[in-house]
Amino acid sequence: MTDSEEYGFLSPDEVDAPGDEWEEIDVTDTEADRIARRRDRKFDQFRKRLKDADQFKVEQSVFDDATFAAIYKLVQDGHVDAFGGPISTGKEANVYEALGSLDGAERDVAVKVYRINASNFQQMREYLEGDPRFEGIGSDKKKVVLAWTQKEFANLTRARQAGVRVPEPIAVERNVLVMELVGLVEDRARRLAEVDVENPETAYEVVREYMQRLHAAGLVHGDLSEYNMIIHDGELVIIDLGQAVTVHHPNAEDFLHRDCRNVASFFRRQGLDVTADDLLAFVTDVDPEPGGTPDGPDA
Repeated sequence: MTDSEEYGFLSPDEVDAPGDEWEEIDVTDTEADRIARRRDRKFDQFRKRLKDADQFKVEQSVFDDATFAAIYKLVQDGHVDAFGGPISTGKEANVYEALGSLDGAERDVAVKVYRINASNFQQMREYLEGDPRFEGIGSDKKKVVLAWTQKEFANLTRARQAGVRVPEPIAVERNVLVMELVGLVEDRARRLAEVDVENPETAYEVVREYMQRLHAAGLVHGDLSEYNMIIHDGELVIIDLGQAVTVHHPNAEDFLHRDCRNVASFFRRQGLDVTADDLLAFVTDVDPEPGGTPDGPDA
């Protein structure tokens, strides 16, 4: 980063109604499940072609037919045109580079595939229990992972509406999420922890503004630190919103305090005189209201 780089702000959208974060998440069978059960010739050909692709050979053991069908449906719907290689692999999800389209124009996208069989349900539990969106889902691992994927899509959508710079959500189908790819594999966006922050004052102002906007929109990130913020082309982008909870979650206050401690600690190491208490006071200065966004500088 250089002194001349400016982060800027996104302008909040005008939102007329509450977001969907308090609505029940539907985990009933989708069209992908029906395609997987039907197993027609076109789907079988697609599945074999995808399994034979180099980037999927190692991963095929965690891809069930319904996951292949979810990708097939996203391709049919025009959200994904071609797959590239893996961007990251983890215990809970793999992320692939892909080519998609928006309004008829080609664009690079990221395809995040949550593993039904390998996801760590126990680690997810502290974020799920008490979230009103998960009432009635119980402990069925498949349902939890499907709901978690939809929750990440809903969180990204809500954050974008609030004027927070996050990857743009594009589509969700079963346990597969398509979103904006921030930086290409060969030009990877760097985590805040990996860069030399030459203008920490500006970066801190952006981060705390985004935290306030999230809170006013009824969300708490829940795992915010220098490892979940990236820099690309002079923009500061907040990532990994899968675990974000509503402010009505019983642990939301604890999660917010932890976020403030992590962020304040990082920027103190950059030489700023900031405290977690001051950051918390700023973030919570605007009362959360469904559909609302705090006042702040526009882009």
